[in-house]
Amino acid sequence: MNFVFLRRSILFVLLFSFVLTACSNNGNEKGDHTSKDGNYDWSVGFNTVEDSIRGVAAQEFKRIIEEESDGEISVELFPNEQLGSDNEMIESVQVGALDFQLSSSGALAEIMPEYSATDLPFMFEDADEAHAALDGVYGDVLKEVSSAEGINMLNTFSIGFSQITTNAKPIHGPEDLTGASIRSPNEPVPIATFEKLGSQVTTLPFTEVYLGLQQGTIDGQFNPLTAMKDSNFHEVQDYLAMTDIIFYHAPFIMNQELWDSLDADTQELVQRAADKATEAAREFEAETEAEVLAEIEGDFEEVTYPDKELFQEAVQPVYEQFEEEIGKDIIDELQSFLEEYRN
Repeated sequence: MNFVFLRRSILFVLLFSFVLTACSNNGNEKGDHTSKDGNYDWSVGFNTVEDSIRGVAAQEFKRIIEEESDGEISVELFPNEQLGSDNEMIESVQVGALDFQLSSSGALAEIMPEYSATDLPFMFEDADEAHAALDGVYGDVLKEVSSAEGINMLNTFSIGFSQITTNAKPIHGPEDLTGASIRSPNEPVPIATFEKLGSQVTTLPFTEVYLGLQQGTIDGQFNPLTAMKDSNFHEVQDYLAMTDIIFYHAPFIMNQELWDSLDADTQELVQRAADKATEAAREFEAETEAEVLAEIEGDFEEVTYPDKELFQEAVQPVYEQFEEEIGKDIIDELQSFLEEYRN
């Protein structure tokens, strides 16, 4: 039997079972997430381990919701792709089988191309200016397009800037990635970015990357340092290049129908908890990145700091490639905002 078909069939069965369980425990109709005593039982899914940036946000959200609702709302966390991949969990949020998700901008971009603007290589110089854009007009655009797709985007936070690792050779310039087999999430802009760098791009679920690196079926990958450490990629990679090539953020999303069904007080509690969770995640990311680099850099044979301008020139065509899909007006407005912010 085809492996992909088998895997999808298993995931479908698991998701169907989850929906049945949710209906049994929480009500009889889609969107009814109350228990038999009238209280809410909510689920939060994400694709990393609980001891991660997403885990920090999820635990803070759970703490605030349960404490401030006086036990009337319970929140169960499902880390490490227990409920499927990022894309599968997004679909579950859309149909109401999953209440909340700490998602990824790239995965959401597959159904809402406007999210791809933040994935464009070297769009941001640091997390502060990225957060300023996401907390402003650009964030409002994402909330509007999300709502039309059955998703309420509550907030979003930095996962960090992607660094590149390989087992092929040290990376000093774009030419060192030519022909290298690089894993990318199944997201349009990162795939196009590394194809422009001459890499052979392979898409794998995040939970399969370690094995692929260990067995040599892929040469390398790109992720924020915290994600590398959480998944122990440094154990099976020889070379690390600090490039800051792609900024990743994690939108905190929920089912739109669930949000619309809540009374004003509960909506206010959910938004406040999501905002506090976002603050906690942003602080955690800012405080831990330097610590993580110091902790894992000794596991690499060589750590390089390539000239970013060389990479920027090589990937500039990606901006033109996605102008029509994302919207040239959105890209231009975001770049104009960043110019003003930097000045």
